Amino acid sequence: MVSPSFSVQKDSNQQRSADTLIILDFETTGLSPNMGDRAIEIGAVKLEKGQVVDSFQRLMDPGFRINSFIENYTGISNAMLAGEADCETVMTEFADFVGDANLIAHNASFDKKFLDAEFERVGFQYSGGFSCSLLLSRRINQDAPSHKLGDLIRYKQIPSEGQFHRALFDAEMTAKLWCLMIDDIKQQYNLAEVPFALVQKICKTPKAKVAEVIGKWRGE
Repeated sequence: MVSPSFSVQKDSNQQRSADTLIILDFETTGLSPNMGDRAIEIGAVKLEKGQVVDSFQRLMDPGFRINSFIENYTGISNAMLAGEADCETVMTEFADFVGDANLIAHNASFDKKFLDAEFERVGFQYSGGFSCSLLLSRRINQDAPSHKLGDLIRYKQIPSEGQFHRALFDAEMTAKLWCLMIDDIKQQYNLAEVPFALVQKICKTPKAKVAEVIGKWRGE
């Protein structure tokens, strides 16, 4: 049973602006924590009114060797992970960074399951909401040829100098994309503010119904 105080906090978080939150990205040993996969890197940026005010990046030792595919895909080697803090230590630090903020990731279903699994190990439950920049893009950038992060960065002509599939760089690029999408919503629908709850609603709305849903939100 959810405590009343937790429920009030959740409602409060949903009314916060969608440009004040934390955007995160994981690099991992594989696709599923249910199959024994662990995080090997966390990267995150904290936004306040669309401006990056803080960041977090750590490598972490999963407790076993990663395979050559992951090394090649991420550029993170076993040698780089040797001597790094374990996942529990890093995720305890990250819990302090997260606090009660709302959270965003690109293809959030992937990152959320690792975040939940790693936080469960350290006994932390975040009180903020979680949403997805990929799902929002499918509704806001309907003409985009692809909704992969790198493709969207090129589609929106966002300058990028760094390595995709490294956690902090991906989080930074997602943050730039996210802020552009929030600005697009404001301009297209003449909104002074976009609450996090509205973003969550848009992400669950069929593409053809987005304008209708935002209109109802505005009381039209």
